[in-house]
Amino acid sequence: MNTQSSNSWGPLLGGIVAALVVLIGFNSFVILNPGQAGVLSILGKAQDGVLLEGIHLRPPLISNVDVYDLTVQKFEVPAESSTKDLQDLKASFAINFRLDPIQVVEIRRKQGTLQNIVSKIIAPQTQESFKIAAARRTVEEAITKRSELKEDFDTALGERLDKYGIIILDTSVVDLSFSPEFARAVEEKQIAEQKSQRAVYIAREAEQEAQADINRAKGKAEAQRLLAETLRAQGGQLVLQKEAIEAWREGGAQMPKVLVTGGESQGGVPFLFNLGNME
Repeated sequence: MNTQSSNSWGPLLGGIVAALVVLIGFNSFVILNPGQAGVLSILGKAQDGVLLEGIHLRPPLISNVDVYDLTVQKFEVPAESSTKDLQDLKASFAINFRLDPIQVVEIRRKQGTLQNIVSKIIAPQTQESFKIAAARRTVEEAITKRSELKEDFDTALGERLDKYGIIILDTSVVDLSFSPEFARAVEEKQIAEQKSQRAVYIAREAEQEAQADINRAKGKAEAQRLLAETLRAQGGQLVLQKEAIEAWREGGAQMPKVLVTGGESQGGVPFLFNLGNME
């Protein structure tokens, strides 16, 4: 009976041993794909030397491999600061970065997971870098010279994150907003500028109208001058005619003199012709 019991336990023990062998076999190596890096920990202690793509052996059961993604990561991080003129300025940055494979072991020891890297390193350093960039200019300059603000931000952030093994590839300003007080000030300034432009337009229009009035007055004065000259010329002719008539009346037998006005060849000058000279 003991023999039968031993025979029944034999296959079971064999199956257990086989399962342990398979389990140990699978836990004896790790496969890393392209764009990945691994950190080997034995009994909870990170080992020196980063594991790159390929197959790597590891002690079974007592070791663990933390895998990090070395491809480009993108996170959107908010930031807030005061400008040079003490105005509140808010921004949101889209940050593209990747981990330095050479420093992955130190990243594992000091920061841990990728989520920790973003929340504990990238987010606060983004805030500090934005403060540096915003404090160098007024809120109006931050808006009108947005590219310069981003350039200062990129420089400050790159210098701060480089020591953590984080390589910044690119940043972009997703949103840039300012306080309601400044928004009202901007609106009032635009309204004032529009009113100023309208005033300039009205002034120019009035100036043009005044010049037109002057031109019309000059034209009218010239017309009146020409009319006066014409009337004076015609008045002289009437005087000569009147004198001729008076002389005829007072002369008695003297033949009247006929007033003749010359044509264009005589320049329109009147002269007297004595009819008595014709006998």
